[in-house]
Formats: sequence, C-alpha cells, structure tokens
Amino acid sequence: MSDSDGRKTLGLGGSRPSNVKQSFSHGRTKNVVVETKRKRVIVPKPGGQKPTGPGAGPVGDPSRRPAGITDSEMERRLKAVQAAKAREVEEAAAREAEEKARAEDRERRRAEIEAKEAEDRAREESLKAKADEEERAKRDAEAAAQAAAAAPAATPSAARPTPNKPAPAATPRKTERDREETNKKNRQADDRRSGKLTVNQALRGGEGGRQRSMAQMKRKQDRARAKAMGGTVEREKIIRDVQLPPAIVVSELAARMAEKTGAVVKALMQSGLMVTQNETIDADTAELIIEEFGHKVVRVSDADVEDVIKLEEDDEGDLIGRPPVITIMGHVDHGKTSLLDAIRNAKVVAGEAGGITQHIGAYQVTTDGGQVLSFLDTPGHAAFTSMRSRGAQVTDIVVLVVAADDAVMPQTIEAIAHAKAAEVPMIVAINKIDKPAADADRVRAALLQHEVIVEKMSGEVQDVEVSAVTGHGLDELLEAIALQSEILELKANPDRAAVGAVIEAQLDVGRGPVATVLVQNGTLRQGDIFVVGEQYGKVRALIDDQGNRVKEAGPSVPVEVLGLNGTPEAGDVLNVTATEAQAREIAEYRANAAKDKRAAAGAATTLDQLMANAKADENVSELPILVKADVQGSAEAIVQAMEKIGNDEVRVRVLHSGVGAITETDVGLAEASGAPIMGFNVRANASARNTANQKGVEIRYYSVIYDLVDDVKAAASGLLSNEIKENFIGYASIKEVFKVTGVGKVAGCLVTEGVARRSAGVRLLRDNVVIHEGTLKTLKRFKDEVPEVQSGQECGMAFENYEDIRPNDVIEIFTREEVERSLS
Repeated sequence: MSDSDGRKTLGLGGSRPSNVKQSFSHGRTKNVVVETKRKRVIVPKPGGQKPTGPGAGPVGDPSRRPAGITDSEMERRLKAVQAAKAREVEEAAAREAEEKARAEDRERRRAEIEAKEAEDRAREESLKAKADEEERAKRDAEAAAQAAAAAPAATPSAARPTPNKPAPAATPRKTERDREETNKKNRQADDRRSGKLTVNQALRGGEGGRQRSMAQMKRKQDRARAKAMGGTVEREKIIRDVQLPPAIVVSELAARMAEKTGAVVKALMQSGLMVTQNETIDADTAELIIEEFGHKVVRVSDADVEDVIKLEEDDEGDLIGRPPVITIMGHVDHGKTSLLDAIRNAKVVAGEAGGITQHIGAYQVTTDGGQVLSFLDTPGHAAFTSMRSRGAQVTDIVVLVVAADDAVMPQTIEAIAHAKAAEVPMIVAINKIDKPAADADRVRAALLQHEVIVEKMSGEVQDVEVSAVTGHGLDELLEAIALQSEILELKANPDRAAVGAVIEAQLDVGRGPVATVLVQNGTLRQGDIFVVGEQYGKVRALIDDQGNRVKEAGPSVPVEVLGLNGTPEAGDVLNVTATEAQAREIAEYRANAAKDKRAAAGAATTLDQLMANAKADENVSELPILVKADVQGSAEAIVQAMEKIGNDEVRVRVLHSGVGAITETDVGLAEASGAPIMGFNVRANASARNTANQKGVEIRYYSVIYDLVDDVKAAASGLLSNEIKENFIGYASIKEVFKVTGVGKVAGCLVTEGVARRSAGVRLLRDNVVIHEGTLKTLKRFKDEVPEVQSGQECGMAFENYEDIRPNDVIEIFTREEVERSLS
C-alpha cells in the first residue's frame, strides 16, 4: 500500500504556489516555494430564504462558516447585514425623493422669474415702441413744418416735389438719428427705473444687500425732475437762532447751525484759525462764523439758569401786612433766651446744654392784643458770629439784650455792628433789672460809646427795663416792638412763589436733611419744588415751631422743611421753581461754581507761590481734627473757632466737617490722618464705635462749645516747643591764667557775684562782648574739685575745648530751664 493510498496529499486548500528568489552574500542565491492562500468571502443572496434548519445554508454548513462562530451568532450577523441593506435602500429612496422635490422647486422658481422678466421686457418694449412712435410723429411734423416754411410762396407747384427729392439720402440719416434717440430714451428709462427695487434685484441681492431709504429715493427723483425742468432748484436758506455760550466746540457749533462740520472748519481756516472739529473756540470767533453763515447769534451763559428765579416786583394792591421778624441779640448769658421764654411761657433754656443757646431758634408769639410776632433767638457766644450775622440779615427789628449788672460786653458790640450793617431798627432791653447790682444808667452811658443813643438820653433808640425772672417790663417791650413794626409798615404778597432764608439746617437720622426756613415773601406749600443754595428738593412736610404739621407757611412764618436732597448752609436763600428739572439744574450750576471757586482760592498760581507756601508750612506743626455736629450752623461755628486757634508755630486743621452721626467713613479718615474726632451733640453708631476701638481712633463728645474749644487749645499747646529760660546765677573775674600739664590753660578767678556751679553754662565776656559760650571742664578750689564756689572766693576754671582766655575777662554763669508754653 502506497503512502498516498489513492487519496489527495494533505495541504492548504485554495493556495497558489509561487517561486521567490532570495539573494545572500558572496553571490549566493536560493529559490524558495511560497504558497499564497486566498480568502473566501461568503455573501448571502439578497432576498434569499432565511435559513431555518440546522443544515440549511451557511448556518448549517460548518465547512462554509468562519471558525468559532455558532449558529445563533451567524444568524444574528445575517440579520444585521440584511437590516443595514434595508436601511440603505430606504435612505437612497428618501434622498431621491428630496432631490426630486428640490429640482421641482428650482424649476418652479426659475419659471416664475423668467415669466416676470418676460413680462417686464414686454412692458419695456411696448413703452419703447410707444415712445419711438411719438418721437417719429413729432419729427415728421417738425420736418413738414420746416419744408413748408422753406418753399417759395409764388410757386407752390415747384415746392411739392422738393421733399421727395432728398428722400433716398435722408432716409438713412433719419434712421440713424432715430436709433440714437431710441438709445437715449432707453438710457433715460433705465435711469428712471434704476432707483426702484425689482423682484429680480431682491432675489439677486442687488446693491450689496443694502437698500436705499425712501427719503433718498425721493431726493433723487426731485433732482431728476428739477434737471428735466431745465435747471437746479435752490433750497431756501433757513436762518436759525444759534445759542452761543462763552466757549463752544467746533462740531457743536456746526450742529447748532445745521451746517456741515467741514464747511465750518473751512471757514475758520479762511479766517486764519487752524482748528479741528474737536477743538474749542471762544464766543467772539464763533459769533463771526455764525454771522458769516447767515444765522443769528443769541449769547447765553451758564449763569442764565438763575434767570428763572429772578424776583419780580409785586403790585401794591397785592401786598398785605405781615408779622414783624424780631431778632434777640446780645452777649452770652445776658438772658436773651430767658427773656424769650418769659414771652413764650416756655422753658427753652432747660433744653440747651450748659444753659446757653447753641442754635438759632425761630418762634412765633401772639401778644395779648392779638398781634403775631416772629422771634429769632441767636446764640451770644463769640463762636457764633456768622450765625448772628445771618440772623441780622433776615430780621426787621433787633432787640439788643444787655445785662444791667454786666453792661456792654464784646458780643454786645458785635451785635450792634451787625444791626447797623443790616440797617434795621434797634430796641435795647436792659435785662436783670431785679438784681441788686443792676445799674441801667451805666448801661445807657456805655452804649453812648458805640453810637447807640436811647430815648432817655435824648436819642431815637427805644429802651425798656425788663426782668425775665419777675416778668417786669415785658408788656412795655412788646408795646415797643408793636410800635416799631407799625412804623415800618411791613407788607408782603402771599399769592406768589415763596422766598425764604435758611435759619438752621441739620441732618436728622429719621427724617433726613431738615432746614428751618423763615418765609420772607409768598407762601410755601406742601408739594412745592424748590432750590436752596446747592441743594434742591420737594416739600414733603412742613412743621411749625410747636411741632405741628401744617399745609402751608406764609410770610414771616418759621417752619421746618423736609424733603431736601442734602443739608444746605445756614443763610442760604430758598426759592420755589416751576419744575424739578429747573431746580436740579440751578443746584448743579451752583455746586460747580462753588467747587471752582474753592479750587481757585486754594491753588497757588505760580511756582514761586508754591515754594513760599512750602517754606512757610515747613516749620508749622498742625493738629488735624474731624468735626461732626448736629446742625450746620454749629459745625460752621466750630470750624471758624478752630481757624482762630494757633500761631506761627502751631495751627489747627479741620480735615472734614459735617452734619449727622459719626460714621465708619469718618473713623477711616481719622485713622488715615491720625486725627481725633470731635462730636458736637452727636454720637457714633455701633459699627463706627467698634471700628474706632479696633483702630485706636479717639472720639470725643461735647455739648458745650466752650469745652470743645478749650480742649483743642490744650491739645494744640502740646505741639508747641518748650521755651528755654536762662537764669543768671553769678559772675567771676579772671585774675591770672596758668598752664597746667595735662589740663591746658586754667583761669584763676574770683567769684564777684552769686555762685559758680560746675553744672551750669558759662559765657566768656571780653570788653562786654561774648566771645565764647560753653561748659566748664573743671572747677577747683585749691587742689580739690568742688561742685560750686560762693561769692568772694577764689577758684580755678577751665573751659571745655577752649583756651583763649586772658586776665580781666569776665565769666558769666547761668542755668537753663524749659518752660511749657500754651496758646492764649
């Protein structure tokens, strides 16, 4: 039996043998037989019957199935292949349907566009044909008219064939002329339609997708129509009233004239000014340019905003009588407020710290005769000078209170000066007449020195002796006030916008900024919009001197006004405006003007001034402080008092003053500047107190201005350098000069006066001229060092680092001590 046994040789099925020649070194080669196996891919027949049985198709034939694949896996693979084929067929069908729909849509749109274009072309051709026909008929009529005019009138028969003779030659010229006219008409038609938006242009997105406005199209049609009429139509020049401020930007000037900016710049350059549109020119130059362009100039100023509150004169028929405004003035503690208390039957002094008035109080009193009087109680302390000055400016009558036991004092003289400056009548009330030391005649005599002559001294000033304690003379005082008011004939117009003066202002925690206003003219009503100084607002509420809410306040009525946007200054004028915009504009203008004024006042104009200020401040010690007060008048008075403290070496600098409680911001400023905070009738809130404790900021509270001023003076005195005081204790005369080895020159002296001490300072005098000042190196009595030598004894002296001593020189012995200085 052979090895093959009639059977095939075992090998790889489906392989193809091939020879490969390999090359080696030294020229050796080798042929190798390589068999390449072909991969068999089984693809199921599309639409074929799914194999179900174990022996059906490839699933059941293990020889035609990949190795390691089970029947269920093979069945799943076949199902996945069939599902993918089905999806591909469906997607292809959907794509074909979509492409078909798109093609149909494109064909439909193309057909619509072509139909529209054909319609437009047909319309244009009909218009062209009609225009050509009209032009041809017109030319024929003109040619016939010219021929008829050229023919001789005597031979009409000879004239007939004339137009027919040149017909063969004229026909081509006419055709050419018709063609040119037709092209011209077409161009005109295109020009007429060029500005119109057609469907084709809209679909093509003509003009870069930008459409012209209707106004631009209308302007273009107007220009074309004017051109067709045979000329250009000049628009009528509009002459404008140009408002011209003190300075204006070139572009703004062009806008106000409604002219092109380039034209204005060109006009300025022709005038010799090389400027751009963003540069500012003065009003005179701008006025020349405005007149050159034919406009009218209206000069305006920033201050014109104040014109809305200019006061107008009232008619005599509108004026009615008003209560007089009486100001109580005088020296501190002369009984001004006590006298007013006796009139009002109130206890205002009990509410004032230290029994002195810290604010300006405004009250209304009705006398037994029914007459209403408005009283202003001003403080008498020297720090409230400006407050008393404001009180004199709004008053009608001044009642000068002088204590009968104290006579005329500095603030009394000051009050007299304010009353004279305000040119208001004065009534002298000699108070405290019930005291044993009272002497009214002494007061009257003292007033003569200040040109105040009372009636009892043959003068015109009324004087009344009163006592606020016993009530003596109060009726006579009221009668004197009533008589004086009748003489003055005080009148006002209540039916107009209110005008008033701020007597006092403060920042209330619950109510915000509050101003005590004395209405001088008109009637102030709830809801009125007003401007007062640099602030504005709307009257939210009016409160009278009794604490009651009122709807309105007439002339000479003091009220508290709520509704301000900030705290005004005492003495500011309140004016009612028509609108809130006017009030805001006026307030902003005043604030900017005040800021510019402060900046101009505080700025040095030259470098020399800056250097001089720096040198002046170099040796000056400053005590910085922060001031917070309950009302504006008190804060201002404290600041003025602080400015008066100091000398050439020390001064007080108020870093910040304000109204209201001490806040955390104030503490931060005090910490940064190392300044204490002075609170006058105010307190710090909780956060400010905690911050001050953490950062070590000192807060001091005061209710009497005396204490605050004294404490600041004491603190400023601590910055003063101590004064060095010399005390002369003795003189010694040099008799002989000796040379001692290791010591130098030693003077043999006789103490002629006082005592000589080794620790004292000495001066060497020669012919009464100081030639040396220093200290002693040694003081000996015989051979021993002694601390001092009495008068009449001899001793030896040697100077420290000085040996130019001669007989008959005099040694002056003195001691130094430091003396603390204080501000007076």
